[in-house]
Amino acid sequence: MYITENLTTKIEKSCDVLVCGGGFGGIAAALAAARHGAKVILLEKQFVLGGLGTAGLVTIYLPLCDGYGKQVSFGIAEELLRLSIAMGPEDRYPANWLEGVGSRTEQDDRFMVQFNPHLFAIMVEQLLLEEGVEILYGSYAVSAHRTEDKIDAVMVENKSGRFGIAAKSFVDATGDADIALFAGAPTETFKQGNVLAAWYYFVNQSGYNLKMLGWSDIPDDQKVNGKQVELLRKERYTGLDGDEISRFMIHSHASTLNDVKKLRKNDPTTVPTILSSIPQLRMTRRIDGAYTLHDTEMHTPFADSIGMVSDWRKRGPVYEVPFATLYSPVVKNLIMAGRVTSVTDSMWDIMRVIPCCAVTGQAAGTAAAMSDDFTSLDVTALQDALRQDGVVIHEADL
Repeated sequence: MYITENLTTKIEKSCDVLVCGGGFGGIAAALAAARHGAKVILLEKQFVLGGLGTAGLVTIYLPLCDGYGKQVSFGIAEELLRLSIAMGPEDRYPANWLEGVGSRTEQDDRFMVQFNPHLFAIMVEQLLLEEGVEILYGSYAVSAHRTEDKIDAVMVENKSGRFGIAAKSFVDATGDADIALFAGAPTETFKQGNVLAAWYYFVNQSGYNLKMLGWSDIPDDQKVNGKQVELLRKERYTGLDGDEISRFMIHSHASTLNDVKKLRKNDPTTVPTILSSIPQLRMTRRIDGAYTLHDTEMHTPFADSIGMVSDWRKRGPVYEVPFATLYSPVVKNLIMAGRVTSVTDSMWDIMRVIPCCAVTGQAAGTAAAMSDDFTSLDVTALQDALRQDGVVIHEADL
């Protein structure tokens, strides 16, 4: 059965920069754009900011450093780390970096921390509001209207119904490249698929604990001697299908219950205190941008670098991030932030984590405040603005 609908969507809001997605990439983009004078609206489909880092309980703020004593990610990436523990860390406190205690060069002493998701979500919400960002919770971007090579408006659905938001520039921080897909920009999917994860918090006689049940799979081409990760289930998930995502959450809940039952055999006081409220999907869909960054391009200087990231999995690699990985010439006023930038599958596993999302988010938001055509943006001016905001652009400048 088919139903034909003639939909007319009214433009209810307008802004300079519309940021779609309130994870760490979207947070950084909204902050940067607002600080550069733009009127910013931030859409978030959940009712809490932070994405996987809060609602998903992946509360490990991974390294800002190269593992050999050099910080490589600065600006908002560092600001958000410090904010995340402003009321105290949960674990892995980097006293060597924040207080100068001990060495910075040993593998276990990287500039990273475990933070409380609830406190961070509230504090970053207050920070965004102080900077003048309008936050719309419970709001899904469902389509985009494009004229020639630019988006005019994004259609949104929330409790108020369906309406449009017009903007000059659009930041796709959805984590799934939804706006890029809606607007007709070229995208790629993570064909290997995601494995099941079910992180949760619990309390028992040992105290308050984060249980990292399940993990993310690494790309096949990085598995040494065919080594596989231990799976909670054999099924893999693209993260791009409604029925499949529902199964993911059902399987996640069942895995959590089974794990709690096991823990209660040794300690009957064990009680889960919070479950992830979103699926812990790491890599789904990304843009196929003007340039695609590869994991073999470590220590490679790029003239259009917008900052640096490290490899959270091992010490040593440092990557300059080209501005050209953040946009596609097909849609000139759309820019990507977070885990949806143009990278190979192998590089995707590096770029999807919090510090990298914040680095690309800050660049995207700054660029969106400066221009509505990223193909002709003066990258030197963008780099100067990022430097003024504390970002180190090139590895040679460390």
